[in-house]
Amino acid sequence: MMTAEYDEAAYRRYIYGSAEVVGLMCLKVFVEGDAAQYGKLRDGASHLGAAYQKVNFLRDMKADYEVLGRVYFPGVDYPSFSETSKRAIEADIAADFALAKTNIKQLPLIIRRAVRTSMLYYEALFRRLQKASVADIKARRIRVPNSVKLLLFVRGVVGL
Repeated sequence: MMTAEYDEAAYRRYIYGSAEVVGLMCLKVFVEGDAAQYGKLRDGASHLGAAYQKVNFLRDMKADYEVLGRVYFPGVDYPSFSETSKRAIEADIAADFALAKTNIKQLPLIIRRAVRTSMLYYEALFRRLQKASVADIKARRIRVPNSVKLLLFVRGVVGL
């Protein structure tokens, strides 16, 4: 099978078109068209979308390679994917989450709770991926158990 590999530019375009733009569209609705508020929160929405997509890429790395013949992370060769490469990817994801968090508190309360709840889920998935070895990621799809998802939902809605 031929593998489609993404260079940095293609990777960034894919993330923008598949995830960042969704965050930006949601933000436009969340701020009810307020251009100043949108401009202030735009970067955070982009980084949150990017973090979500990168977490999905890492979680789905096995299927993307074995079924779809794709490796999204630039410079990563799936057969020789290493802990060093994994840590670099994790650092990039963590930076996106950190940048996104700075803006969430500025969203309207009802929206903030919804966005925070989704972020709690993705952060929980990200922590599981961080704890997983490269061998684990290549062997199975890492996931968050339904019972934990329920707790995260309650935590997000209640604001704990």
